[in-house]
Amino acid sequence: MTTGLLTVIDMQRVFADPDSPWATPRFAEAAAGVRRLLPAFGDRVTFTRFVAPERPTGAWRAYYERWPFALQPADAQLWQLADEFASGARYVLDAATFGKWTPELARRATPQGRLVLAGVSTDCCVLSTAVAAADAGVEVLVVADACAGADEDSHAKALHVLDLYRPLIRVTTVAELLQETT
Repeated sequence: MTTGLLTVIDMQRVFADPDSPWATPRFAEAAAGVRRLLPAFGDRVTFTRFVAPERPTGAWRAYYERWPFALQPADAQLWQLADEFASGARYVLDAATFGKWTPELARRATPQGRLVLAGVSTDCCVLSTAVAAADAGVEVLVVADACAGADEDSHAKALHVLDLYRPLIRVTTVAELLQETT
């Protein structure tokens, strides 16, 4: 069994649907990586969902003026986990922020001492979560081939930036991570 808490960031319909304004290219490839990771973590998995706030404040007002389609309640279809993950997700954390390093996630990750991140988008929510967790003193592993970015270039650049945080943050692959347990 792999050590740490696997946190699967925002594998939601809004990012999976090719017709969505927020469609994430290579979502299917990231999902395949996540599927390979899940058995190694057992019940030490947290799924996150990005959801819109009821009433945006501050800079979020301008953000949702740009993306008004997203101002829907948390139970709206677009915010649901992709079908392949919805039924198996035992613990789901909702946040109206890019970064998912919330007090709830900190409580789940801290006893493990290691946070393993996968999901979308590498250049937004994964990056925001990784840096905040590393600042809190948690070892962070970002699984490159279980993540997808807004586009290939942004994904690659985000991985490069994340790798600059070594040893606090380490970029790895599904195969490398799973090999650690053998």
